[in-house]
Amino acid sequence: MSFSSDVKKELSRVDSLDRYDRVAEIAALIAFGGKIYMKPGEIPAFLFHSENPVTVERFIRLAQDYGISPVGTGTSKAYAGETDAAGRSLLRQCGFIDNLGRIVDEEEFFENALLQKNSCQRAFLRGAFLASGSITDPNKNYHFEISCSREITAFMLQRQMEFFGLEARLVRRKKSFIVYMKEGAMISEILAVMGAGISKLNFENIRIYKDVRNVVNRRVNCETANLGKTVSAAVKQIEDIEYIKKAIGFRRLPEPLRVVACARLEDSSATLKELGERLEPPLGKSGVNHRLRKLSRIAEELREKNHREINGRSL
Repeated sequence: MSFSSDVKKELSRVDSLDRYDRVAEIAALIAFGGKIYMKPGEIPAFLFHSENPVTVERFIRLAQDYGISPVGTGTSKAYAGETDAAGRSLLRQCGFIDNLGRIVDEEEFFENALLQKNSCQRAFLRGAFLASGSITDPNKNYHFEISCSREITAFMLQRQMEFFGLEARLVRRKKSFIVYMKEGAMISEILAVMGAGISKLNFENIRIYKDVRNVVNRRVNCETANLGKTVSAAVKQIEDIEYIKKAIGFRRLPEPLRVVACARLEDSSATLKELGERLEPPLGKSGVNHRLRKLSRIAEELREKNHREINGRSL
């Protein structure tokens, strides 16, 4: 079972004791998984559909609490057709129709009093996710999204999320508008807002493990890179010292440089700190590095001199 399925399964078990919260969730399920339409005779009706059995079961259970018995139900879909008085009352409570039985537009729907209550907003986000949301397995990457059929619906959903301090983005994908998040902290927070506490903990465990692993990998990579630089620098230092030794010998070097040159030849893998600790008296890293740089300059000068002499003879 996917992580997204696990989240929906947990959300479908949330016990909404408050009547308004249940209505808000039904409203979201219909808004994001169905539609409201008028039948001949100006009779409001609604259609709900989902390929997810968990979402279907959730919708049926909530709808039945309000005297609605969806018809055409199956293992992966549920339809509700013409409404009776109880159904029209529910649609009115959801905010889909006004007191005259007319269908309201999306902006008016989102501005209704039902969706101004904190717990109702949580229930609404839960229903929206159950109807048309998905979340990627956090072991792979972080991605949470809810698909909307219209841009105004996506924009209003984005505003609902902002109420909880959630920063979601909006993008068009073919004929749909997607409200999505890619930041781990935001996804973790919306799981909590919707009521998926266990999924949030599982998500956080994976996120912490990945963060720790990434920190370790960065440190290992950094240390490996530093080690590579240290080895390369030591190889160059030894080449320079060997060249000086061959060209003029160590006797012509000042005592401080000669001591460091000999110490480097004795241990090609020692760090600057280790080299300094072996000297008498001990020398700090900057002091050792300063003397090694002087040796490198001497080696370069000797190479240039040798090059000029060779070219002079050839002429």
